[in-house]
Amino acid sequence: MRDLVARFEPGVFGLCVRLLHHRQDAEDVAQEVFLRVFRSLRRWDAARPLKPWIMGITVNRCRTWLSQRARRPELAEYLHETAASPPSDDAAELAREIHAAVAQLRLEFRSVFVMYHEQALPYDEIAAALEKPVGTIKTWLHRARVEVLERLRRRGMVTEVET
Repeated sequence: MRDLVARFEPGVFGLCVRLLHHRQDAEDVAQEVFLRVFRSLRRWDAARPLKPWIMGITVNRCRTWLSQRARRPELAEYLHETAASPPSDDAAELAREIHAAVAQLRLEFRSVFVMYHEQALPYDEIAAALEKPVGTIKTWLHRARVEVLERLRRRGMVTEVET
């Protein structure tokens, strides 16, 4: 069990942080993910890769956590994490704007965007994790990129290139 956690914890925790936007929530959900994995391991189809299966559990646990969090008020302790800080330079400001744009994507698009761009998972592993066809994953990723780019344009971070 230790080896399994050591191998997959960075990816699970990273995905949780990006989908939940709160470190403590991500820690809680990551623990829940591994509890689910251990409880369900005997039902896992050994013919399928393990990583997409675990990432699928991760996305589902994050989705459940978000729906539960939406029904309860945000605690005051979270407020310090949402306070804006002055931009230190253009690269940092652009990174913050991209992060904010990704945070506003619907969960399916955000999941695919994070899994592809931040965790460097190939299309087929993302498709297996989310139990969707590869074509759907490609479409969601394209739509996520368009939405992020559109937000960056509205915020004046990028401009249209005339051809």
